[in-house]
Amino acid sequence: MDDFNLALVIVAVVVCILVLFVNFYILINYQHPDDANQAYFPKFIVVLGLSVAAISILMLPADVANRQACRNAIYNGACSLTLPMKTLWLAVYITDAVLVFLVIPFTMFYYEADQDKSAGKRLKSSLMWVIVSAIICTLILGILYGLLGKADITVRHLSSSATNFPSMWTEFSSTQHCIGSSSHQIFSIKQCSAYTASASSLTTWTTRTSFPEYVVAVTTIVGSVLFSIFGGVGITCLPLGLIASFIKRPKAVITRSQYIKEATELSKKARELKKAADSLRQEEKSGSKGKSWRKNVKAVEKELLLLENDVNALEEMYPQGEQAETAWILTVLGYMGKLILGTLGAIVSVAWIAHIVIYLLIDPPLSPFLNEVFIQLDDIWGLLGTTAFALFCFYLLLAVIAGEMMLGLQLVGWDTDEFFSF
Repeated sequence: MDDFNLALVIVAVVVCILVLFVNFYILINYQHPDDANQAYFPKFIVVLGLSVAAISILMLPADVANRQACRNAIYNGACSLTLPMKTLWLAVYITDAVLVFLVIPFTMFYYEADQDKSAGKRLKSSLMWVIVSAIICTLILGILYGLLGKADITVRHLSSSATNFPSMWTEFSSTQHCIGSSSHQIFSIKQCSAYTASASSLTTWTTRTSFPEYVVAVTTIVGSVLFSIFGGVGITCLPLGLIASFIKRPKAVITRSQYIKEATELSKKARELKKAADSLRQEEKSGSKGKSWRKNVKAVEKELLLLENDVNALEEMYPQGEQAETAWILTVLGYMGKLILGTLGAIVSVAWIAHIVIYLLIDPPLSPFLNEVFIQLDDIWGLLGTTAFALFCFYLLLAVIAGEMMLGLQLVGWDTDEFFSF
């Protein structure tokens, strides 16, 4: 099979495995210490969700590379594509929809349920909420599919008469492109040739889409709206957050007396939070779990997270143990890495914004810009442009995550300066 690209299949499999390992590492590295060795199902959903999100982004360069298998064919169906991209796109987006509307809500309801309840009661409550959500989503999708589940495709309607075969084709000329009598020559020229047809030949072809394709379309529309919001914020705050983290870095190791002073203040805050948590626990046992109780719980959780951040910052400024010098060197290198990544991220962000302006917002486009860059990189090495495209797309995913964290922290009243110090 001449067009079969074994290298692309190997790369696709290796990338999927790497995505799983990276997300597993992220989970292990950033999970709360209290959640270690428990809540395995929610952790599995976290890894699966992050992997599907990353793969859905990496599908774009994979699709581009896959079409290179048919670059010498007149049309894609004339050769055997390396990967069944249509099937893969449907599988990824339907999996994404199932995770977003069913699996993740169930996991959140179950994991955040009252821990004093038995596992059976928590499971029953979570299933009831998910069933209600599934019914609502099914009704909305079903009604919309019945009313709007059609695709309107603009086509040019061309027609021509027939002639006997074989023929000398003597009636064709530079002005006569189609078969027809001289009395209908003008009509034939307008309606048979796509180059000379009038605007009246344009018509709309309406066809019913399949339900899986409609689910993909709805998911894409919803995702595009959220992507515009979170991605627009994240493409700016992601590089700025990394650079700001370097600027606010600890410049030197503090003295022992300073460490004792700061640790004393933090221990005082910890005791106050413990008293507040004990008071809330007593209210919970007495059954007075009202609106004010939930508000106070969220306030205590917020203060606890801030306290943990302060403790981590203090440990960075005063490393202890036998490897204290090594720990400080690694801390300095980590902040230098954030500066480098932030600078590179700023360049990529500017490139994306410039591409959106000069290629998408201006009609006609001033320049292909990034499209031309990726094509030129492909000319240097077969998968170099595809790899660069994948990195640019993956950066957008990181920007969406950063924007989601930024807006989410503002919605819950978090000080956004804490975000820039991560």
